[in-house]
This record gives sequence, C-alpha cells and structure tokens, in this order.
Amino acid sequence: MTTTEPIELRAMKIVQLLEDTYPESRSTLIASNPFELLIATILSAQSTDAQVNKVTAYLFQKYRTVESFATVAIRQLESDIFTVGYYRQKARYIQKTCQMLIHNFSGKVPRTMKELLSLHGVGRKTANIVLTRAFGAVEGIAVDTHVFRICRRLELSLGQTPDKVEQDLMKILPQENWGIVNRLFITFGRNICKARNPSCDICPILSLCPFEKLDT
Repeated sequence: MTTTEPIELRAMKIVQLLEDTYPESRSTLIASNPFELLIATILSAQSTDAQVNKVTAYLFQKYRTVESFATVAIRQLESDIFTVGYYRQKARYIQKTCQMLIHNFSGKVPRTMKELLSLHGVGRKTANIVLTRAFGAVEGIAVDTHVFRICRRLELSLGQTPDKVEQDLMKILPQENWGIVNRLFITFGRNICKARNPSCDICPILSLCPFEKLDT
C-alpha cells in the first residue's frame, strides 16, 4: 500500500483504531508501588512480562525494602533472577540503582526523567514507563521491541534506534496520546503484528499500513 496521507493524520487514525480494538489493554507487569515497577521494568529487558512476573512474585516477598536489594550478596541476587535474560547484568543494575536511591534520593524513586536516567540500567523506555504508570507524568513514549518494530513497519519512523523512533513519534502525535502508545502497540504486536508471520488478514489497521505481506 502506498499513501500520500499526512503522517500525522495517519498516526492518529492508527492510534484511534487500536484504542477501539483494545480498550482494555494495559501493562502486564505486576507491581504494587513505584519501586517494584522500577525493578520489574529493569528486569523486563529481553524477557517476557510473564517470566518477569514469576520472578518478582518471589523477589518482592524476599526483598521488601530498597536496603535489602542494596545489601544482598550479588551472587545471591543473580541466583534469584536467574531465569530472566541477562541476569548477571540486571542484578548489578538493580543493586547499583538501589544504592543510588538510598544515597541520592532518600530511598525513593525519583519523579523526573533526568533523575531516573541517572540510575543504572535505566534508559528512556524504563523511565517513561515509570513516570507514566507510577506518577502519571507523560514526558515521552516508551519504545520497546514491539513499538520499535511496529513503528518502522508502519513507516511512522525509520529511525535506527529506539530513541530516534521515540523522537519521531513525539513529533507526529499529540502529547495527550504519548502515554497510551506503548500499551496499545505491545498488545497489537503480541496479537497481530508479530515479528514473524504477522496476521495481516485480521489486522484492524491494514488499510493504513504500507507493509505488504506476500501471500504464500
């Protein structure tokens, strides 16, 4: 499909159609407070939410405070999160982040993008998720693997990095829509627009998509 429609208009139509299709879509990461959400989101990189939820169900019972994460032996923490991808790196990120929370932020999760980005293992995706879900502050768009893939497939952005895709989306979508893009595109990506063999035959936004899937 080729379209001459302004990209801003097409982007808004896509978001509106996905809202209509997935009115109940929400994050599937389980967290009961900003700190748990921060830890769960760090763990979620290169791992499924379902797997992270299995780990955190145990983890948040064992370590109930920022201090407990900051002081546990690193090998023990690695063992506790062994089933998520890159567990050694994530264990160090979590421990260093918790130490920074204690020393720099009185043990609390900071509420600004700049402060969140100063934490270990926290990029703009994680910071945006924490700000939006925990504090209701929308400063950007969380671009994970689903959002990155779908935006490029829809030609909403041809950026080569998540940060560039985020910048492009922020230019073409009103700020009041930034907070819902991540959850809508994740749901859409898991159900329809998969990395391999997307289900174009049942896609609710096919008429707005430049991607052409060859019949087999």
